[in-house]
Amino acid sequence: MTRRGLLAGLAAAPALGQKLAAAMEAPVLRAEVVREAVKIAAVELLRNGGSYLVRVRSTSGATGYADAHSSVMSAAYPILLKKVAPFFVGKDARELEALLRGVYLASSNYKWQGLPFWVSVAVVEIAILDLLGKVAGLPLGALIGQVRRRKIPVYRASGNRGNSPEAEIDYLQRIVSETGAGAIKFRLGARMRYDEASTRRDQALIPLTRKTFGDRFAIYADANGSYDVPQAIRLGKMLEEHRFGFFEEPVPFDYYDETRQIAAALRIPIALGEEEASLRGMRRIIEQGIARVIQPDLLYFGGLIRSVKVARMAEVAGLDCTAHMSGGGLGFLYVAHFASVIANPGAHQEYKGEDDLLPVSSATSSLKSEGGMLTVPTGPGLGVEIDPAFLAKATAVTA
Repeated sequence: MTRRGLLAGLAAAPALGQKLAAAMEAPVLRAEVVREAVKIAAVELLRNGGSYLVRVRSTSGATGYADAHSSVMSAAYPILLKKVAPFFVGKDARELEALLRGVYLASSNYKWQGLPFWVSVAVVEIAILDLLGKVAGLPLGALIGQVRRRKIPVYRASGNRGNSPEAEIDYLQRIVSETGAGAIKFRLGARMRYDEASTRRDQALIPLTRKTFGDRFAIYADANGSYDVPQAIRLGKMLEEHRFGFFEEPVPFDYYDETRQIAAALRIPIALGEEEASLRGMRRIIEQGIARVIQPDLLYFGGLIRSVKVARMAEVAGLDCTAHMSGGGLGFLYVAHFASVIANPGAHQEYKGEDDLLPVSSATSSLKSEGGMLTVPTGPGLGVEIDPAFLAKATAVTA
């Protein structure tokens, strides 16, 4: 870099930092659209078989629901019941954005932060947003922004590792056929490590996927932190050769300096953010050019309001913010509402399919990928109704 270029970069950095800070601090929740106080009477955790739900009830009898990421909640429920839920009881739901900061500080909860805490906060937040949407008669997206789109292009993701390249291609073809998805994502490496067998699979699968799906099909790859820097660059160049859309978590997720080194060596966008729990951590990823596709997990990161702040920071830097989807249940619906309002969602959003879908229905959406597009419900709140028989069989979980 020339001296002039270096000086220009140093001058630009504070300006970007100031813009990111402003985007991070700007309010998200449009509380003014809810014209009456909505006092929270109860925050309950319900279980039906292996499924967990959060139900929020107001003193006037209105209710909001959220799927509670059952695989996490089966282990983390004491944190929700003891550290998170009690804080919200008695509060005005219209103060939700401030309450997210409050629950973080209450009873030194900041010492508990991490995936179990932030998932607990996220599912309570989403249930409250569902409640507020029902009270206001507005879809969830209208509470956290302006709804920009109702049709969301989706990609299907494979969770397979260790199978043969041919078996993985068969699986990818099947899930694309089921949904009409216009993009796929599959896994590389051996999850936080690699070996000779996983490398042989990687090197065969990358070109075979492109050959199978053709030049116009969008393909993404997720390494789940499997590589070191030299191996990530080697595989990244192969992904570039075959025109992949992004390369997710090439090295362990908290190897920020190494990820930036890889990003500098490759043309393919690096995607990162699934495991990040800090708003300032997300700002660092964006400001320092560590990744070009920013991926907050809407549940791991603490909900939609915090994730919209990330999207706004990414927008300031000219980057896509493509939410990561963990778990099943209604996670696809959270992603759809998020993508409906932000300016920079990227080309495709993750859709895991219908195998573990809660029994819900919508008057304004099939809740299915049709021709590779998911229609965002426009009904109040999440825009869905949970089967009353399913709710009737659910029992309260106690700590």
